[in-house]
Amino acid sequence: MKRRTPPVQTAGPGDTYSSPPRRQTLYWRLFANYFLLILIPVIAASVLAQVLVVRIIEKDAERFNSIMMSRFSEQTDTELQSLKTSMINILSTSRLRSVLLAPMSSSPDGQQLPELLHSLREQLQQLESDDLVDKAYYYFVHQDLMIDAETYTNKAYYFHSRYPSDLNRRPQLEAELSGKKMMDFLDSPASLTASMSYPFNTAAPEVYLLVEVKRDKLQEQIHVPESWVTGTAIVDHTGRVLSQTGLTGQDQDALQQRIRTEGIAPQFTISDKLGMSFMTSSFDESWHYISMIDLGTLMKPVHITRFISWLFLVFFLIVGALISYYLSRRLYQPIREIKEGLRSHHFSGKAIRHEGNEFDVIKRYSQFIMTENKELFQMVSGMLPIVQEQFFTKILLGQYRDALSIEYYAKEIEFSYSEAAARAVLCISFHMDPSIYESTSESTKTFLLTELKEKIHRLAPGMVWICQTRPDLLACIVQFDPQLEDHPVRMAEQIRRIFLEYSTYYRATIGIGRTVHAMEELHQSYEHALAMLKYRGLHSAVEICSSQPCRETQQWDPFLSVQEVQRIHNQYKTREYDKLLQSVNTLLEEGKRKDAAAVQMKYLLADVLNTWIRAVESERSELNVPYYACLFERLNRCMTWDELTHCFQDIHGFLFRKPVSSSRSQQFMEVVEYIHEHYDQELSIEYFAGLMNMSSGHFSRTFKDEIGEKYVEYIAKYRLMKAKQFLLETDLKIDEIAEKVGYWGRNSFIRAFRRYEGITPAKYRSSHQ
Repeated sequence: MKRRTPPVQTAGPGDTYSSPPRRQTLYWRLFANYFLLILIPVIAASVLAQVLVVRIIEKDAERFNSIMMSRFSEQTDTELQSLKTSMINILSTSRLRSVLLAPMSSSPDGQQLPELLHSLREQLQQLESDDLVDKAYYYFVHQDLMIDAETYTNKAYYFHSRYPSDLNRRPQLEAELSGKKMMDFLDSPASLTASMSYPFNTAAPEVYLLVEVKRDKLQEQIHVPESWVTGTAIVDHTGRVLSQTGLTGQDQDALQQRIRTEGIAPQFTISDKLGMSFMTSSFDESWHYISMIDLGTLMKPVHITRFISWLFLVFFLIVGALISYYLSRRLYQPIREIKEGLRSHHFSGKAIRHEGNEFDVIKRYSQFIMTENKELFQMVSGMLPIVQEQFFTKILLGQYRDALSIEYYAKEIEFSYSEAAARAVLCISFHMDPSIYESTSESTKTFLLTELKEKIHRLAPGMVWICQTRPDLLACIVQFDPQLEDHPVRMAEQIRRIFLEYSTYYRATIGIGRTVHAMEELHQSYEHALAMLKYRGLHSAVEICSSQPCRETQQWDPFLSVQEVQRIHNQYKTREYDKLLQSVNTLLEEGKRKDAAAVQMKYLLADVLNTWIRAVESERSELNVPYYACLFERLNRCMTWDELTHCFQDIHGFLFRKPVSSSRSQQFMEVVEYIHEHYDQELSIEYFAGLMNMSSGHFSRTFKDEIGEKYVEYIAKYRLMKAKQFLLETDLKIDEIAEKVGYWGRNSFIRAFRRYEGITPAKYRSSHQ
């Protein structure tokens, strides 16, 4: 008789299933019993031992730390307060007001300026003799002037020569220098710089005194020689480290984490490895001194106790986990084998349905694998068009010129093409309309360009490939039957109609490249299409350049002759500004009549604009290079005759502004009246010269011809006349009178008074009383 195998019984929903308990349930039940009986007493004993020992050690560490911090904080505060006092004294006794009012030229009227600058440099040299000071210099807000102990020069040259390796130093410094400052430290990663503004009690100072503090000297001040102190530091209220010594990168990370989570509070805190203490600075309440203590030395008993406690706890924890694991593993060996198989296999079919909670982990893991595969597939599919566009770009730029390499890379990115088809490249050069360019957001520009690409793709799905080789250039690769030779022209015409729908935003030129029959020859078609772009005319907003047009044969000189340049200079000197614009309009009309190419016309107009600028700058002392560069950029962006006409009308209106209709004598009388009313303020010659559209030298010479005295002499004499009235009619002090008549320093006022009157103000007052 054959032995019958008993059937396998499955538990129904209402049956009592007598199979062993699930592995997870059994494991946690066994481990919970072990935790209650053994681990809880071990944990309680460990915690009690640590609390008692840690409390004792913490009290001693806090007491030692308080004594140590009080000592080095007092020394540092004293040094910084001494530096602040020195900065205030220098600014109080400096002759900055004289420098700000002194003329910045080499004329006889500005002979006092070198003496003033020399005095300021001597004060800076005295300040740099302080052991804590590395470098000191003045930064003038409204003047292009920098002064340090060695030299004085303009700002651009100063930062380029003094800090050649730090190109961002000037923008960072100018961004920080605003408002009143009384020894505020600037946020600069390269150096620790203290700033103080002058005049002191004003929200819009004229000068900043900047002092770079020696980091090594400041580190010596806050250094504590005890071996159990790992490092010390000074931080501000934002948590920025101003100076530190002995702190590693890990220590600084711990410090920043402590400030972010708990803030800055004058309390002693202890972590696993470090003790940290904060103390408020008496020099600046927003500063805090920080010390970090190696608790491995001070708290060695704590470490030993903690190590033994953790050792016992880990030992009993491992023993309990192993016992619980062993007992549960015996019952759940089949499920474990299934889970291990799922980790190393990918299932593409349906998930198997199992009854019972013991299979929940397996089911969730299977669903997770399928979800991961789906997301990965979607991500790769989304990246494929971007990779293909990069592939097209490299082919057009000539990086892939081998048929085998192109075929290999095409298979890698799942791109298919017909080897027997013909192809041509259409280059589309475009730019936004200048009238709406500035008001259009970047998101709108991106959306418009994406919409254009989609419409071009829909013209011939699968037969047109688009890539952007430059920000202002689209390249369309058109694939077609070799028998349809005019297909690229028809496609260009369809693209032209699409761009005409967006003529409110875009101006475009479509260059058609020659037809090629191999993928590795596409770069030749691309180069030919680029060459076609230069034959664009100026009559249409969107133009197609398919071959060398007739306008190429036109004899057109793109440069002005010597006689024409001289005629423009003569018209400018005789102030015949209308004829200058009329001659440009004549050139534009001639260009329209001859159908000149855009590139030829722009070369000629650029030469005209350059001649205009040279004529205007012949009467000025400085060349406004950034603005003139913008004028040439605007000229290059023009793509129609109307844009060129409006462009030169605007440029002409700016460069050749007509003077005010009032006579010259009346204008200078208004300047004199303004001087009489505002003699106590800064009266810059550049201000009045700019109002009259003159250079400073021309204004000074014309002022003397109209008024009878030089501009500087007239102001000085009028101020001294007012000063003599104050001396005889009031009891004001010399310093107060100097400020009332526009002098920013007592010494400069006395020097000017003695120069014109022969005696000092005090002697003048005493002799007339």
